[in-house]
Amino acid sequence: MPELPEVETIRQDLRQKILNTKIVQVKVLREKAVRSSTFSLPKNLTGKMFSEVERVGKLLMLKVGERYLLIHLKMTGQLIYIKHNKIIAGGHSFPALNTQLPDKHTQIIITFKDGGILYFNDMRRFGYARLVTAAEKEKIAATYGIEPLTSSFTYQKFSEVLNQKKTILKALLLNQAYFAGIGNIYADEICHEARVLPNRRANTLTEAETKKFYNATKKILTKAVRYRGTTFNNYLDGEGKKGNFVSFLKVYNRDGLKCKTCKKSLIHKKTLAGRGTHYCPVCQR
Repeated sequence: MPELPEVETIRQDLRQKILNTKIVQVKVLREKAVRSSTFSLPKNLTGKMFSEVERVGKLLMLKVGERYLLIHLKMTGQLIYIKHNKIIAGGHSFPALNTQLPDKHTQIIITFKDGGILYFNDMRRFGYARLVTAAEKEKIAATYGIEPLTSSFTYQKFSEVLNQKKTILKALLLNQAYFAGIGNIYADEICHEARVLPNRRANTLTEAETKKFYNATKKILTKAVRYRGTTFNNYLDGEGKKGNFVSFLKVYNRDGLKCKTCKKSLIHKKTLAGRGTHYCPVCQR
């Protein structure tokens, strides 16, 4: 599932391409892709323009007039923007694009006056789009916890959450009600960077460990955004840039391989909080 760095990269790319350009056509190829919305997408988007692309956690929020088009990519969602044969794609890890769009996975197509086309594809069909009012958007945003890359992510707030919770660190990081946007990849990497085991109880961390954990969270996510996340392996954006955080991963998906940090132990994998979890038993305590 795309996490904060991947969705933030998509947000930044879309802002450069789709803002203030009139929407001339909207096609919904699969009605169930539009979730819990009282507004028709073709009726309410056609003739309008997106004025901003926002994000909370893993949820994209595209402002259109007084409403917002929410898009959640879930497990296999993709947003593919094509103009003049140049492609920007974000979301689930991409194979080489060797089929004509729309294809069998295309759910929604948004066509712009300048010739750009935005495709919402989803192979497993867990992702969704939803058009909401500004008030509904704020209500949804309020269900999310602290955004780790914003000024609201202070050490005081971070430590308060940890000190009050007896849950294991892996589960706490994945809980969107506490920390918005962190998923399985970055939870493992954050724990390793902080040198703490992912099954430690949050309230057992010392003050020094908590500070290290806080700094690790900011460091890992900031670096992942800089390198455009881990799901952009196969596509170039409109400026010909290619980004990939995979080469910087220390533990995730490296079970059985030697730890890059201590160069002694092998990376272990176990199930925590219902997710495969990677860690070094030597580096992390």
